[in-house]
Amino acid sequence: MNLITIRASYNGEALTKGNGVMNGLYLDNAATSFPKAPGVADAVAGFLCNCGCNINRGLYTASFEAANIVYETRELLCNLFNFPKPENVIFTKNITESLNVILKGLLKPGDHVLVSSLEHNAVMRPLASLAKQGVEVTAVLCNQKGELSSGDLRPQIKSTTKAVIMTHASNVSGTILPLEEVGRLCREYDLFFIVDSAQTAGFLTIDFDKLGADALAFTGHKGLLGPQGIGGFYLNEKLTSLVEPLIEGGTGSASDSVLQPRCLPDRFEAGTLNLPGIYGLHAALKYIAAEGISAIKEKELALVQRFMENVQTLPGIQLLGPDPNQDRTGIASLNFFNHDNADISYRLFKNFGIMTRCGLHCAPAAHRTLGTYPQGTVRFSFSHFNSMKDVDFTIQALSYLTSHDEIITLRPHHQSPTP
Repeated sequence: MNLITIRASYNGEALTKGNGVMNGLYLDNAATSFPKAPGVADAVAGFLCNCGCNINRGLYTASFEAANIVYETRELLCNLFNFPKPENVIFTKNITESLNVILKGLLKPGDHVLVSSLEHNAVMRPLASLAKQGVEVTAVLCNQKGELSSGDLRPQIKSTTKAVIMTHASNVSGTILPLEEVGRLCREYDLFFIVDSAQTAGFLTIDFDKLGADALAFTGHKGLLGPQGIGGFYLNEKLTSLVEPLIEGGTGSASDSVLQPRCLPDRFEAGTLNLPGIYGLHAALKYIAAEGISAIKEKELALVQRFMENVQTLPGIQLLGPDPNQDRTGIASLNFFNHDNADISYRLFKNFGIMTRCGLHCAPAAHRTLGTYPQGTVRFSFSHFNSMKDVDFTIQALSYLTSHDEIITLRPHHQSPTP
């Protein structure tokens, strides 16, 4: 089948279906979701056009109505994650800021922390900065599929160990880590447990209590299907008094004092909130509640499993992470042994309009663990808005590209599959 025939067979259907006006097939949902949930754009525009004011600062109807939406959004997040107290839901601009607030507000020189070897730079860079100040960091090694046993952490625990910080799932391999087991270990040793839910919120059912977590950071623009620029975190009662604010300033409360209020959420929400983003997240959370997490997960798993099963029939491709029939997220990362990964990603878009993410995915530690450093991988990340036709078209495109060497640049240093 030639390139023209492959494109014609797709008939342009999924180039526009569910993808707004974006010209192409979007398979980069692990970076940010597209399309957003129905109603998100209208909610953002509705706030900007019809309200536009701030909260906690004005004694007028529009300000009160906006404050109600903000509180409802906290409640929706409590329902989604089984958080017990809406006032402990803190809004930030993204999960990176959330993790910085928690880590830099909690850890002190002499503290020791454990992480997995799959962590994103949103965790590793703040920890690297803290390490310069005397915080000790130990990365517990996962295997080459990204799998980790909670028992691997036990020998690494010291008398100075204060916390475990761990991603719920890898943004490279799609591997889901055993957080409930890790949470039980943390309770056994009286360690704080901090969860990065960037790749699982909106895909997996997350129960804060069952995880045994003390803090959970989330972002609105990935699986929660909201706009960019809104995220947050939740702290249990024990941590609320221990974590120091990263940013201080106006809150609309206790304005007679130059000291940051101790009450939540004001303690961590200095300055003007991203209200358009919260309105958009509010609409997205309502959509997710109506659709159901289990239905979203079932659709995305069916898509990624079909993709992986077909990819395995193509030569010269390393498929990262768990096997297709194992539990995982809707991510599939490929390493091309006979071709340059970046060229494959470029040609997928240039010739077929397929949008992927190539490189190290801001997670070099994960790529070292998985054996794909420094070249990285080509990552395909699906949404429940995608279709089986999208998957089949992508497989046809990959089959064509990997069998037409004349348009692909070979790697300078050929790499063989890892045994």
